[in-house]
Amino acid sequence: MKNIAVLILAFGCCVCQVAAEENDETLSLTSINQKVANNAAKITLLESQLLSAEREVLELRSLTAGKPQVAFSATLTESDSGNIGPFPIAAPLKYKKVFSNTGNGYNPSTGIFTALVSGTYFFRFSMHNSHVSNSAVSLMKNTERLVSVWDAVKSDGNDMGSNAVVIALQAGDSMYVELHANREVYDDVLHYNTFTGFLLFAA
Repeated sequence: MKNIAVLILAFGCCVCQVAAEENDETLSLTSINQKVANNAAKITLLESQLLSAEREVLELRSLTAGKPQVAFSATLTESDSGNIGPFPIAAPLKYKKVFSNTGNGYNPSTGIFTALVSGTYFFRFSMHNSHVSNSAVSLMKNTERLVSVWDAVKSDGNDMGSNAVVIALQAGDSMYVELHANREVYDDVLHYNTFTGFLLFAA
């Protein structure tokens, strides 16, 4: 009888040990599954970041490899007519109607072209005066005034003028046409005022 009791006790201990081991294995599998799921999420995130980086590299290669293409041309108004200005301080003219913008260097919201590629560029701008008041505009490189066009109110009819430069730019340099303080220009659907630039060759 004593032997039977010992056997029963030993069997019970074995069952408890097996159950505990199974429990540990279950916990271990759960932990492993959680780690696998976490690693899978991290891998998915890394793959997404890698694809994004690859797209950015391709975009940069399109600008810097071979012969990058940078060119834009825009005019002041979409379809309305009238004077732009005067403003109490000098301000960039915003050429809103964009004819072309290869490379997306020109921003019609600000009127500013930003060089994405270092190199030698050509820029030209035109100005129209309706003889309501004096007109004066300048082509600016960052904060440097390069060339200007102006016209004063006289007895003759409407006048136009233009100017142009060929200039070396570094990536990040800005170019824009600045309307002088207390001056104005006129434009309508015939689009007299334009701002154009393009890359001649990369550095």
